[in-house]
Amino acid sequence: MFVTVNRLWVYNCGMQYIIDGHNLIPHVRGLSLRDLDDEQALIEVLTPFLRATSSRAMVFFDRAAPGHEGKRNFGLVQAVFVPASQSADAAIENHIHKLGASARNQTLVSSDHRVQAAGRSHYMTILTSAEFAQKIQAQAETPTNQTDIEPQLTPEEIARWEELFTQYGSQPPDGLNP
Repeated sequence: MFVTVNRLWVYNCGMQYIIDGHNLIPHVRGLSLRDLDDEQALIEVLTPFLRATSSRAMVFFDRAAPGHEGKRNFGLVQAVFVPASQSADAAIENHIHKLGASARNQTLVSSDHRVQAAGRSHYMTILTSAEFAQKIQAQAETPTNQTDIEPQLTPEEIARWEELFTQYGSQPPDGLNP
């Protein structure tokens, strides 16, 4: 959906999420903090959810390895890798403070009470990590999201393919020989 803002057309995303990444991972089916690539796995789980809900997310991960700190874009997900000298909780609180009044237009995903308090003080919608994981799971299980289902051939199409395969046997048609 597009909306007009001061004569400019702006795409209106469904929801903007600020996510405490390592807080969410244990609640998402199939993910574990023990996995070496747990951050990337979470991003891969979030992307189809965000696409289906026309949303975007900023995910904070703490304990970034030296040289790997900073922000990286992964399409609909912006990941913030917080240096080991700082906590993701503090980085989220800082980000919320910088957003000021516009923070109320975003949803905070964390089960950490201190982070939730920072969100509440800016009138943000708060979801616990378990609640958000349930939303992801429910969206993933919707029939319209099952992209792995192959279309079924009609009996007529099957007969036509069988005819083509038996017509040429083991010899490919002209022009296809190596």
